[in-house]
Amino acid sequence: MALQLTLQIALLAPVGGPALAEVITVGPGGTVERIADAARIARDGDTVLIKPGTYRGDVAVWPQQDLEIRGVGARPVLLADGPLAEGKGIWVLRSGRFRISNIEFRGARAPAGNGAGIRFERGTLELADCVFEDNENGILTGNEADSALRIANSVFGHAPKGGLLLPHLLYVGRIGHFVLEGSHFQQGHRGHLVKSRARVSEVRYNWLADGPGGTASYELEFPEGGDAQVVGNLIAQSPTTDNPAIVSYGAEHGRWPVNRLQLSHNTLINDGDKPGQFARVWFERLPADARVSTRNNLLLGPGSFVEAMPGDHRGNAHLPAGASAWPGPQLAPVPSADDIGLAPDAEFRFPAGTRPLANPPHWLPGAFQTPPAGDAPER
Repeated sequence: MALQLTLQIALLAPVGGPALAEVITVGPGGTVERIADAARIARDGDTVLIKPGTYRGDVAVWPQQDLEIRGVGARPVLLADGPLAEGKGIWVLRSGRFRISNIEFRGARAPAGNGAGIRFERGTLELADCVFEDNENGILTGNEADSALRIANSVFGHAPKGGLLLPHLLYVGRIGHFVLEGSHFQQGHRGHLVKSRARVSEVRYNWLADGPGGTASYELEFPEGGDAQVVGNLIAQSPTTDNPAIVSYGAEHGRWPVNRLQLSHNTLINDGDKPGQFARVWFERLPADARVSTRNNLLLGPGSFVEAMPGDHRGNAHLPAGASAWPGPQLAPVPSADDIGLAPDAEFRFPAGTRPLANPPHWLPGAFQTPPAGDAPER
């Protein structure tokens, strides 16, 4: 299908006055055919709308300082199908404030083995309702401490297999602030599902489950410590994992002034037969003031948790393999996690998203206080 670009002027600037924002619609019937052309002509403050379709090899560098990009209707698919923009990503976001929603990124490959759906170099990126499949990295950020990344209600999956690559579904560099909420990760391979080097990481109400046949290493890693709040997630390791630890903190060193790991109301699952480590904290590589707190986590399957992780631990429950992850009589009430400000106010909604959670009469351990909606699997 031939895809063209039509330019729709939403507001016209007065003669002699400053240019006002425009809406650029990518789709059939226009005069320019490629997303790359939209990236070339868009100006700060514009909105780019992309119509449904498969955009093959239409990679782009976005140099703007302020831009919104949205898929309209059925989610458009951006298939790399060859060289990436600057050899880095299907999209390269140079430096600015970007808001991206309802786009699918597929097939990013680079000679260096780190091809990304999105290479986010600097600024602020707010991303929602997107899909990243079969990329060496779904999103790969730069290392600018003044950058921020927020991801909501998105899906990352199916890391490429083969060679000596360590693909990560999401790789967050040394940025200032990272938030991940309501998102679904599955089918890693040798690399991690989520890896964050950020100064502050907030990981809330997500489904991080490698799934049948998945061979991810860690499901969630903070290799350089930082202030990490992990609340209300289901985090599950497959029997074919490449690493016995599910959550890892400080495996390299502590880079940031605050090194604190807080785990509250997560459901941590080891689906293998061998004992694993639900969380591994590398105290020997962290500053002496590094701290760990856990509240009301539900552990399923064989493995160690607080036994090998000194810290402030309360309300955690450990059940054998095969026990249900959902609320039921197998779970005893626990105190609120409000003492450290980490009581959940939402739950993950399958396949991606969240639903609000009011304070229940009695808290239960784990990520779910109510039965799951829809077709959520047990793992």
